[in-house]
Amino acid sequence: MVVQFSFPRELRLLTPHSFGFVFEKPQRASTEQITVLARINDLKHPRIGFAISKKNVKHAHHRNRIKRLTRESFRLHQHFLLPMDFIILAKKGVDKLDNQVLNAVLERLWRRYSH
Repeated sequence: MVVQFSFPRELRLLTPHSFGFVFEKPQRASTEQITVLARINDLKHPRIGFAISKKNVKHAHHRNRIKRLTRESFRLHQHFLLPMDFIILAKKGVDKLDNQVLNAVLERLWRRYSH
Protein backbone atom coordinates (compact mmCIF):
# COMPACT_ATOMS: atom_id res chain seq x y z
CA MET A 1 0.00 0.00 0.00
CA VAL A 2 1.35 3.40 -0.99
CA VAL A 3 0.69 6.22 1.44
CA GLN A 4 0.09 9.54 -0.26
CA PHE A 5 0.95 12.77 1.49
CA SER A 6 -0.90 15.10 -0.85
CA PHE A 7 -3.18 17.90 0.26
CA PRO A 8 -6.18 17.80 -2.08
CA ARG A 9 -9.21 20.05 -1.89
CA GLU A 10 -11.29 17.48 0.02
CA LEU A 11 -8.93 17.80 3.01
CA ARG A 12 -9.88 21.46 3.48
CA LEU A 13 -12.83 23.07 5.21
CA LEU A 14 -14.16 25.42 2.56
CA THR A 15 -17.75 26.37 3.31
CA PRO A 16 -19.30 28.40 6.13
CA HIS A 17 -21.46 25.35 6.87
CA SER A 18 -18.34 23.22 7.45
CA PHE A 19 -16.87 25.81 9.80
CA GLY A 20 -20.20 26.22 11.59
CA PHE A 21 -20.40 22.47 12.14
CA VAL A 22 -17.11 22.55 14.07
CA PHE A 23 -17.86 25.79 15.95
CA GLU A 24 -21.19 24.31 17.11
CA LYS A 25 -19.78 21.61 19.43
CA PRO A 26 -16.00 21.60 19.32
CA GLN A 27 -13.47 19.58 21.24
CA ARG A 28 -10.68 21.96 22.20
CA ALA A 29 -6.96 21.53 22.53
CA SER A 30 -4.81 24.54 23.30
CA THR A 31 -1.33 25.81 23.83
CA GLU A 32 -0.34 29.37 24.64
CA GLN A 33 -0.16 30.21 20.93
CA ILE A 34 -2.69 27.97 19.14
CA THR A 35 -6.14 26.55 19.79
CA VAL A 36 -7.43 23.61 17.80
CA LEU A 37 -11.17 23.10 17.56
CA ALA A 38 -12.12 19.63 16.38
CA ARG A 39 -15.25 17.63 15.73
CA ILE A 40 -15.75 14.11 14.38
CA ASN A 41 -16.95 14.15 10.78
CA ASP A 42 -18.82 11.57 8.71
CA LEU A 43 -15.97 11.22 6.25
CA LYS A 44 -13.10 8.76 6.31
CA HIS A 45 -10.44 11.47 6.47
CA PRO A 46 -9.59 14.59 8.47
CA ARG A 47 -10.08 18.13 7.15
CA ILE A 48 -8.55 21.43 8.21
CA GLY A 49 -9.56 25.08 8.16
CA PHE A 50 -8.05 28.28 9.52
CA ALA A 51 -9.37 31.24 11.48
CA ILE A 52 -6.35 33.48 11.93
CA SER A 53 -7.43 37.03 12.60
CA LYS A 54 -5.61 40.26 11.86
CA LYS A 55 -6.23 41.20 15.47
CA ASN A 56 -3.97 38.39 16.70
CA VAL A 57 -1.47 38.23 13.82
CA LYS A 58 -1.05 41.69 12.33
CA HIS A 59 1.00 41.09 9.20
CA ALA A 60 -0.24 39.04 6.26
CA HIS A 61 3.14 37.42 5.70
CA HIS A 62 3.07 36.10 9.29
CA ARG A 63 -0.49 34.77 8.85
CA ASN A 64 0.54 33.11 5.59
CA ARG A 65 3.63 31.54 7.19
CA ILE A 66 1.54 30.13 10.04
CA LYS A 67 -1.00 28.70 7.60
CA ARG A 68 1.71 27.29 5.34
CA LEU A 69 3.53 25.54 8.20
CA THR A 70 0.28 24.26 9.70
CA ARG A 71 -0.90 22.89 6.35
CA GLU A 72 2.41 21.13 5.87
CA SER A 73 2.27 19.65 9.36
CA PHE A 74 -1.31 18.51 8.76
CA ARG A 75 -0.35 17.01 5.39
CA LEU A 76 2.38 14.92 7.02
CA HIS A 77 0.16 13.79 9.93
CA GLN A 78 -3.12 13.27 8.05
CA HIS A 79 -2.85 9.47 7.99
CA PHE A 80 -2.49 9.28 11.77
CA LEU A 81 -5.35 11.64 12.60
CA LEU A 82 -8.89 10.62 13.43
CA PRO A 83 -11.55 11.52 10.84
CA MET A 84 -12.27 14.94 12.29
CA ASP A 85 -12.72 18.48 11.08
CA PHE A 86 -10.09 20.80 12.57
CA ILE A 87 -10.08 24.58 12.82
CA ILE A 88 -6.83 26.26 13.77
CA LEU A 89 -7.15 29.47 15.79
CA ALA A 90 -4.03 31.56 16.27
CA LYS A 91 -3.52 33.50 19.48
CA LYS A 92 -1.38 36.56 20.04
CA GLY A 93 2.31 35.77 20.01
CA VAL A 94 2.17 32.86 17.57
CA ASP A 95 3.91 35.01 14.96
CA LYS A 96 6.91 35.31 17.31
CA LEU A 97 7.57 31.55 17.18
CA ASP A 98 10.19 30.32 14.78
CA ASN A 99 9.34 27.50 12.38
CA GLN A 100 10.91 24.75 14.47
CA VAL A 101 9.03 25.70 17.64
CA LEU A 102 5.75 26.09 15.74
CA ASN A 103 6.20 22.60 14.28
CA ALA A 104 6.83 21.19 17.76
CA VAL A 105 3.66 22.87 19.08
CA LEU A 106 1.62 21.45 16.20
CA GLU A 107 3.14 18.01 16.72
CA ARG A 108 1.93 18.01 20.34
CA LEU A 109 -1.56 19.09 19.27
CA TRP A 110 -1.85 16.46 16.52
CA ARG A 111 -0.89 13.72 18.99
CA ARG A 112 -4.06 14.45 20.95
CA TYR A 113 -6.15 13.54 17.91
CA SER A 114 -4.16 10.55 16.63
CA HIS A 115 -5.25 6.95 16.65
